[in-house]
Amino acid sequence: MPLVVTTFDLPAAATELLAEVAALAGPEGWRDALPEADGLLCLLTDPIDAELLDRAPHIRIVANAAVGFNNIDVTACHERGIVVTNTPDVLTEATADLTWALILCTVRRVPQAERSLRAGEFRGWGMWDYLGGDVQAATFGIFGMGRIGRAVARRAAPFGMHVQYTTRSPANVPYEQVEWETLLTTSDVLSLHAPLTPETHHLLDRAALRRMKPGSYLINTARGPLIDEAALVDTLRDGPLAGAGLDVYEREPEITPGLLELSNVVVLPHIGSATLATRNAMAMLATRNAHAVLLGGRPLTPVLSEG
Repeated sequence: MPLVVTTFDLPAAATELLAEVAALAGPEGWRDALPEADGLLCLLTDPIDAELLDRAPHIRIVANAAVGFNNIDVTACHERGIVVTNTPDVLTEATADLTWALILCTVRRVPQAERSLRAGEFRGWGMWDYLGGDVQAATFGIFGMGRIGRAVARRAAPFGMHVQYTTRSPANVPYEQVEWETLLTTSDVLSLHAPLTPETHHLLDRAALRRMKPGSYLINTARGPLIDEAALVDTLRDGPLAGAGLDVYEREPEITPGLLELSNVVVLPHIGSATLATRNAMAMLATRNAHAVLLGGRPLTPVLSEG
């Protein structure tokens, strides 16, 4: 019987489905089981590189329980005839919801106000206390108009925002497409929804951050290395940014020194897809991909190329 190795605990339904076609090993000691493995279920925190693949000569599928796959050397997999899959769609709405929670908390300074109250600093309503920015009628910039970008954009309508975007692929959406420089310099809120590639690494470097609209807000629920975090710390201290909301980080779980000390940044521990239903759906889709390939069929959500 084929062997599937998993790097994370699977829900009962996923375990039962795999049991139809394979034995299961992991997550404890999963690396030791690789030499005999026919399939691998992994997470975005698991680097799957050529060296690891060389230890797993029988693997036919690497099923990533994430929409992104920058943790996987896709070229090395394809050179070895290994199918790579991800889990698009199932986490779109949860991540879009979390993005908006982060936008509202950042712009309206919700965590800072709550910390002040808990610290006993609240003395009643004050005219100039806890002032944040406005979302209503603001210009909302989205970098990356894929599934999640579109879901985030749809949620902007009740706020009367002007939505503009930059994307690498054609997008049939009712929003204004602009050049990157326009998006950067005119957005009141800029939200990142692009994959991590060599082209997007440090998209927001020191120079780009300095060109952002004065008083604007930067939101990242995509991948941490899209932003030069050291440069972000300086920009949040000195301007032009009014604030930032982050769910992902450049060197997770490490946080760049100085970032946590800033009062105008909201930080979350990478919880964009963290609902019970969503995480179960991610695990099940990864499992169904492995199940299909091990039966000799086609994967549901293959990764065809890097990018």
